[in-house]
Amino acid sequence: MTLAAALEPHVPFAGLATADLAVDTVYAGGSNGHSGDDPIARLIKGVGNQGGFRYKGSPAKQSVRLAVLYTTGADVDWPDQLDLDTGTFTYYGDNKKPGQDLHGTSRGGNLLLRDAFAASHGTETDRLTGVPPFLLFEKASSTGRAVRFRGLLAPGGPALSPDDELVAIWRSTSGQRFQNYRARFTVLDEARITREWVEHLLNGGSSLAGGCPPAWRSWVKGRAYTPLLAPSTTVIRSKADQLPDDQDGRAILDAIRSHFHGREHDFEACAVAIWRLVAPRTGACDLTRPSRDGGRDAVGQYILGPAAATITIDFALEAKCYAATNSVGVREVSRLISRLRHRNFGVLVTTSYFHKQVQDEVHEDGHPIALVCGKDIVDVLRQHGHTTVGAVQHWLEQSFPQT
Repeated sequence: MTLAAALEPHVPFAGLATADLAVDTVYAGGSNGHSGDDPIARLIKGVGNQGGFRYKGSPAKQSVRLAVLYTTGADVDWPDQLDLDTGTFTYYGDNKKPGQDLHGTSRGGNLLLRDAFAASHGTETDRLTGVPPFLLFEKASSTGRAVRFRGLLAPGGPALSPDDELVAIWRSTSGQRFQNYRARFTVLDEARITREWVEHLLNGGSSLAGGCPPAWRSWVKGRAYTPLLAPSTTVIRSKADQLPDDQDGRAILDAIRSHFHGREHDFEACAVAIWRLVAPRTGACDLTRPSRDGGRDAVGQYILGPAAATITIDFALEAKCYAATNSVGVREVSRLISRLRHRNFGVLVTTSYFHKQVQDEVHEDGHPIALVCGKDIVDVLRQHGHTTVGAVQHWLEQSFPQT
């Protein structure tokens, strides 16, 4: 066990049945080598000991009292993601292979999502009777069954439209197309969920009684969100933090480099497309001529405000299609900084990583530059459905054909 793991909050297996649920606390699994070692089943009796969806009640009868979402964080085809800066959690449903209807899964997870998100937009009574509290757990380590509690979830979010909250997305496997849900929740600002409330819910009590957390009460009564926001204090990322730690992720970056090998200037258009995935409200964007780029591979606008009265902020983007062993250094970033005008910002996209000195300079001097590294590229591609090397190669061939 590492020193960091030894210092984090930890509840032993023997103490699970009476424990409160505290955000980011690790709950130990058993050591007998079978499904009875699952800690969630002991923490929340009656919800089962396996699967991503666990609940007390029946989705088909719309009688779920309490729901658990469990994620390993390791399924690259369905990349569940917790955004600590916004308190938004993205979770994928349980129809993950062809051969069945969107709502026909054995566990009924997608049925639960459909009905809960629909009820969330209804009246207070609809939310009270149709939306169970969702508790989020994630796998805590690469070995064993320990889990980490990540918070109390409410469907939707303060900045999400109904169309963004629950979306049926298409995927294909071996030429067969099928649909699955992508659901977005908000982690509510509650540091601790009491044992009293958990037991009250399991026994069929109203979610507004029995020690109901204030943030949940506000959400049920008025659909008012109070997200748990936790901006990162770490602004300097190591090389390892900026490159994928899995073989498939590294292969995706290799596929991008290979596609643009010998014509690295063409990567600029790809970098713009990647930035659009990162920042969807990016507007018009023009590539500059390779011989006259002056340190700017593209110039564009980012759009703010309502559709009827938008404002735009200009930005300059630079792209570096580098090998994983070649970092982006001070020279490249300084060139971009020198060309930023007042009230502009910069974007630097690379298939490699940024040297520590670069990050120090950008953050310490307050330069308005977004640094998008290799791992960021892989993550955002996966979040938008390009989860395999083949899918990324197809995207590259279709979007940036070799001429």
